[in-house]
Amino acid sequence: MFCYQCEQTKDAIACKGPTGVCGKEERVADLQDVLVYLTKGISMYAHRAALLNERDEDIDLFVIEALFATVTNVDFDKDRFLTLIKKAFDVKEKAKDLYKRACEKHLTQVETLYGPALEEEITGLDNLLKFSKEVSFEKEKEKFGDDVSGLLDLILFGLKGAASYLDHAYVLGKKDKKLFAEFHKILDFLTKEKFSQDELLKEALEVGEINLRVMKLLDEAHTSSFDNPIPTKVRITPKKGKAILVSGHDLKDLEELLKQTEGLGINIYTHGEMLPAHGYPKLKKYPHLAGNYGGAWQLQKWEFESFPGPILMTTNCIMEPKDSYKDRIFTKGLVGWAGVKHIEANDFKELIEKAKKEKGFEEDEREKFITVGFGHNTVISLADTIIDKVKSGKIKHFFLIGGC
Repeated sequence: MFCYQCEQTKDAIACKGPTGVCGKEERVADLQDVLVYLTKGISMYAHRAALLNERDEDIDLFVIEALFATVTNVDFDKDRFLTLIKKAFDVKEKAKDLYKRACEKHLTQVETLYGPALEEEITGLDNLLKFSKEVSFEKEKEKFGDDVSGLLDLILFGLKGAASYLDHAYVLGKKDKKLFAEFHKILDFLTKEKFSQDELLKEALEVGEINLRVMKLLDEAHTSSFDNPIPTKVRITPKKGKAILVSGHDLKDLEELLKQTEGLGINIYTHGEMLPAHGYPKLKKYPHLAGNYGGAWQLQKWEFESFPGPILMTTNCIMEPKDSYKDRIFTKGLVGWAGVKHIEANDFKELIEKAKKEKGFEEDEREKFITVGFGHNTVISLADTIIDKVKSGKIKHFFLIGGC
């Protein structure tokens, strides 16, 4: 295991196993390396097919979800990665067939490919773990050296982040075939045998541009589904009653849960990155969206333990659950942890029943509020006022708080 894709890394260098700081086991990290390698092979075919104006949305989506699954704090479940790897081999064959058919249709010669495009199916955990040593960071570093391998991973990690938001947008019905094609193009680029630092830096900047385009698409997905955020007071102390806590990023999951709990007397609380949900008019209209509980995702082990109801983890930011709440935590979408119940589709029945059985909050706590909802639409609408206050000296500083 060698994993250095996040800020949690041991000694600010890398996690080298048997378990990472985030709780990821060495076997899971190794399987993730295999999945990424196979994803590159899929994109080698899909990229060439796209150049001939042929594409397959199922192939596009699998590549995005496979990358997303390997993002920090998303999926820690070994068995689910074994399933994804099995599917990756199948999707690679589908992409290969797509490319061949595109060549036949456009009277173009099929290119002889290499590397991950040619990998034969590997079965069995032991065989996959053995193979992972051939596609590990250490192997890449040995082949290309520190600088080139570092830039290769900078590009890859940038794509992983963009994939997570592209998947969010897709769930809400927003998609862009040009963006899918860009992912395939860059993953294909990463399979080359030789690189110059200049071309790698150019590609890294292109990934930055892709991230901006993906963020724009996600913003359109959110605002078209839930309207533009508006300044909203959010209660940060609990109310008496049964309760469910929702953490992560997926606003669609939150909306579905709010619909299914309407009129049941169960209060829904956001946690961590879900806090901005309160600013969206089509979410804040639900009276049982009661407030926000707790702080940042890294405090979850203490906050989840004290929360008197079930917890729903959407999209990412899960940490190893403590035994004290492991039977109360549920995962959804691409999130996974071995031994934790996973919700398929949008069936929240078991989660809701769990909320009814738990004690909930026994009394109202003293009201405290914070304000959210200052999205770019709101800020731009107040631009003249803000500029006047800067000129008059009433606003002296702007602080940027960046995060996921």
